[in-house]
Amino acid sequence: MARSDNMINYWLRDAHAMEEQAVTMLNAQLLRLENYPELRARINDHIDETKKHAELIQGCLERRGAGTSTIKDTTGKLMAMAQTLGGIWVGDEVVKGALANYTFEQMEIASYRILIAATDYVGDLATKNICEEILREEEAMAGWLADHFAVTTQQFLQRDQVESEEAKR
Repeated sequence: MARSDNMINYWLRDAHAMEEQAVTMLNAQLLRLENYPELRARINDHIDETKKHAELIQGCLERRGAGTSTIKDTTGKLMAMAQTLGGIWVGDEVVKGALANYTFEQMEIASYRILIAATDYVGDLATKNICEEILREEEAMAGWLADHFAVTTQQFLQRDQVESEEAKR
């Protein structure tokens, strides 16, 4: 089981870096999101959830006798900053942000499903339960985004008819 445990620790480090990346990405979007109060509020709530996720995963790693990866965490944050900078220059920033968030949520969902299967395999029920808790919150966020694509898109198109700078944020 040592090889399996090592792999789980590797994937948990990836999950921690993924959550750190998400916090950076969501905070950057929140700073620029001015004209979509419902989306802004949901992102703000998810930032709190995401910070908690990172803490929970760090606790799993510590309980398993492992630690986070500074290199992975830093790389994830840099990737989030680059993505945010790319969004500044597009005319449909809010729509691209919603798309990016949904896509990222799907990656998180898949990652936690893999961790649940792996921790079940080695009998680490504490980590499995935490991953299941996080998975529910990631699925809820992905569902919320999917349910609000139409509203966000239509609000953007309506605002874009009048003022494109106001519409994009």
